[in-house]
Amino acid sequence: MVWIDTDMGFDDILAVMMVAASSKPVAGVSLVFGNALMDAVRANAAGAASLLGWRFPIHTGAERAILGGVETPAHVLGPTGIPTRGRSLPQAEALPRTDALAALTAWLEGLDAPGEILALGPLTNIAILSLARPDLLSKIDSVTWMGGGATRGNHTASAEFNAFADPEAVAIVLASGISLRVADLDLCRQVLVGPEDVDVVRAAGTPRGDILADLLGAYVDIALTRGRPAMALYDPTAAAAFVAPDAFVFEEAEVTMELAGAHTRGRTIVDQRPHVKPNALWGMRADAARVRALALDALVEAARS
Repeated sequence: MVWIDTDMGFDDILAVMMVAASSKPVAGVSLVFGNALMDAVRANAAGAASLLGWRFPIHTGAERAILGGVETPAHVLGPTGIPTRGRSLPQAEALPRTDALAALTAWLEGLDAPGEILALGPLTNIAILSLARPDLLSKIDSVTWMGGGATRGNHTASAEFNAFADPEAVAIVLASGISLRVADLDLCRQVLVGPEDVDVVRAAGTPRGDILADLLGAYVDIALTRGRPAMALYDPTAAAAFVAPDAFVFEEAEVTMELAGAHTRGRTIVDQRPHVKPNALWGMRADAARVRALALDALVEAARS
């Protein structure tokens, strides 16, 4: 059984679809602010569950960072966190407002063997868990996180968005002793999706396929409108590392969060010199064709059904 922690943008939805299509049953999902404010994240999760028939429980987590701030990429993704070329997720009945920390704690307490967590947004919920219940961290086999960047950022010149949104949370998780695997910007940018993939999803010729194609198309448009021919698959690459780890090369690193720099706050400092004390596994290389196929197969299968 696995747990997914997400800020529920389009690439998060695709990542959840990939896990749901794998042999790893989803025990539950916790929501965190990030791609949008929490009300929009909850609406996205309810709409995705309605569209895709998800039956696992979805819980409401942190609405703001450890130090109280709220950062979103609204200038890129809009107020909902999911741009579209036309069709949107269905408006669904609001999710029950169940507490993510209580649900995640109960899941870990009930495990007979350590469980896995896939984290796709700011690490606030995982940091809160590690502070509130350090006795349960031994029940976590690993956390696979989409975040950080060894070379350059995307939200700022130095920082990747998920890290920038709550760098204190990342620092807490790094210090907790949790086994952390990181799929950073550089790894995810090895796996691309383009306009031709939108056509493949739309070719399913179903109402669900049309919605997924419009959402995928708007995701690709983020790159096209910036002069790039294809868009990196961020959260789906982390999901692929989660369900198909043999498609990746991870290497040990000592990772430090920059918390104070005027221009570098949120930067992940990745040290792989021989004398360091590793606290994470850092994604170096991906089998891009295989990862891309896993993501597109999940989309096409959902579009056709």
